[in-house]
Amino acid sequence: MGQLLSKMGIFIQYPSLAALIGVFLVGLGRWRGRRTAMVVGVIWLLYAAYETAMRLRWLCSGECNIRVDLLLIYPLLLAATVVGIVSLLRARRAPG
Repeated sequence: MGQLLSKMGIFIQYPSLAALIGVFLVGLGRWRGRRTAMVVGVIWLLYAAYETAMRLRWLCSGECNIRVDLLLIYPLLLAATVVGIVSLLRARRAPG
């Protein structure tokens, strides 16, 4: 798990990749009619905006290299993504 979280550090360097995941999940969620996947996609888009603001130093004044916030953000993103993917793969229930 630690190795996976460390690999997520690529989003620090390339926040556009996080935005791409967000757009992909929103699009798939709309296509499949899955609100959960759309919400997870929006979460990824918000994270991409946050990471972009951190990269441009809008949200930190000096030492942006020590990112304790990611110890909370990355596991939450992973958990949300799993929930979103499960919602996309789940079969649609018949009405009634």
